[in-house]
Amino acid sequence: MSAYEVNFDGLVGLTHNYAGLSFGNVASTSNKNAIANPKQAALQGLDKMKALADLGFKQGVLPPQQRPCVKTLRSLGFSGNDANVLQQAAKTAPHLLAAVGSASSMWVANAATVSPSSDTANHKVHFTVANLNNKFHRAIEAPTTSNALQAIFANQQHFEHHAALPQQSIWGDEGAANHNRLCSEHGASGVEVFVYGCQKYGVQADAKYVEPTKYPARQTKEASQAVARLHQLDDNKTVFVQQNPDVIDQGVFHNDVISVSNGNVLFHHQQAFLNQAQAFNEIHHKLENLGAQFMPIEVPTAKVSVEDAVKTYLFNSQLLTKPDGNMLIVVPEESKNNPRVWHYLNELIQSGGPINEVRVFNLRESMCNGGGPACLRLRVVLNQAELDATNPQAMLTDSNYTALTAWVNSHYRDRLSEADLADPQLLIENYTALDELTKIMSLGSIYSFQS
Repeated sequence: MSAYEVNFDGLVGLTHNYAGLSFGNVASTSNKNAIANPKQAALQGLDKMKALADLGFKQGVLPPQQRPCVKTLRSLGFSGNDANVLQQAAKTAPHLLAAVGSASSMWVANAATVSPSSDTANHKVHFTVANLNNKFHRAIEAPTTSNALQAIFANQQHFEHHAALPQQSIWGDEGAANHNRLCSEHGASGVEVFVYGCQKYGVQADAKYVEPTKYPARQTKEASQAVARLHQLDDNKTVFVQQNPDVIDQGVFHNDVISVSNGNVLFHHQQAFLNQAQAFNEIHHKLENLGAQFMPIEVPTAKVSVEDAVKTYLFNSQLLTKPDGNMLIVVPEESKNNPRVWHYLNELIQSGGPINEVRVFNLRESMCNGGGPACLRLRVVLNQAELDATNPQAMLTDSNYTALTAWVNSHYRDRLSEADLADPQLLIENYTALDELTKIMSLGSIYSFQS
């Protein structure tokens, strides 16, 4: 059955700010204390969604989370009414207030790992919510993420949802940002490639295993294996490959900062993976058994350094298949503004290969906080019956775009600093806006403040 890759982009939340919370994410930490513009951030994201939808690509939307998360502060011992809780946290533990005020759920590539029905034993689309336990400000996202996904993909005949893995370091799971899928076409059975940064068991027996030394590896092999089991994936159609620890130490905190896949193409940096030749050989043979030809496109270090890749998010791009079978690459403006990266992209689209078009988007607000085009979207492959069973109000249409744009313009501030998170009025604005959003998107009561 034919199928579509639907990109569900995260709506940037009302508390978008630059608190520099993500150690290992160079852009996030380097822009700490800058003044953010939540309204502009949300509109930039919506403009990308609309532009791609206008080109004929299937486009969906995922909602932001309630922030600051007063419920989490209460669980940590702060008490009184909401205003008192915020004021206490701001005075005695501002780092906690910054964490529970983060709008990091905008990067929905970390929301979950998704396997299409053509890959799973029971022929359902499987979702496993990421626990994101490497960072406290992200580890609190899972319950609301689960509520949102179940509200959008509610039909149990087609969709199966799994809770986040246990909140312990061995099960560190960062979602689809460390997951690639390769196939002949979206509706065909494919090979799912899980990329991990570290493993907890069996390390002594693996002579090739190396860990990063500067920045933490967020995805564990054990977590990736657990997700594959939950999704009922065939061992002959899964590959587990370790990310190069050297590039993690250069700011490549997720695999989607150093590679991206689409169809049978894996667009990747020369230094992306440890034991790369061995891993690619395994991918090649498993794809060949499915009747597909593996097509890696390697970017040499001599043309684009890891440093340039991190600064420009060249690989945190979207690869999209156009109606003629060729591919479009979606990159942020930062890629165009770097002469070396832009020269490479022009060489790429003129090379006669499958990627023959580049589109540039202004996503500066997201980029300054450490997330590019690929961070902002969760890929969900759906056949027509599954698409018909998806909540239609979560799909971006002309009318939904108009409603969501008006919603952002009505509720979002155009200036926000970390200090503003202590403002009780911001919390009220968040609740008011999200309550309205759940009606626009027909989500029901997915937020704890609505219960």
